[in-house]
Amino acid sequence: MGAEEEAGFEPAAGDGPSPLGPAEKRAAAVRTAFAGLAQIRRLTNTGHPDPESVPAPWELHRPVRAVALALEASGLTASAVEASGRRTATGYRVEPGTAPGTVRVEWTGPPGSGAAHEEEAELNRCAAALRASGWIALLYRGPRRRRFLEVEPPAVARSPDSP
Repeated sequence: MGAEEEAGFEPAAGDGPSPLGPAEKRAAAVRTAFAGLAQIRRLTNTGHPDPESVPAPWELHRPVRAVALALEASGLTASAVEASGRRTATGYRVEPGTAPGTVRVEWTGPPGSGAAHEEEAELNRCAAALRASGWIALLYRGPRRRRFLEVEPPAVARSPDSP
């Protein structure tokens, strides 16, 4: 049993080390986790005409994890940092947003990686993947003119009396 199996699957959010082990094994774990998420949606969104098209209550309680899983499952690459905190890979970074239940997605990389020049195109790819997974993703420009996504569930997923 590997370390990931012992600790449980954790989607790459961009602030941890690069996933260890063979890429095929990681891809299989991501597919399994995303298929499990689709099953959760089917079972919990029974009143919705397309239950897989909106986040499930489970996701609303863990939006950072759910968004990171959607991004990784879509084939996008997460950023990574080494133990010292030095960024070692260019990719998306997912963190809690400023409002409850929201998530912020940035495109970041090591100094000199060119991440700032790629961010608009790459964040648009992230937004497309998240929208396909039922999230609302809006592109903003923040301090130092750096772009980021603000991600939230659609109103139908948030409302307590939704179908």
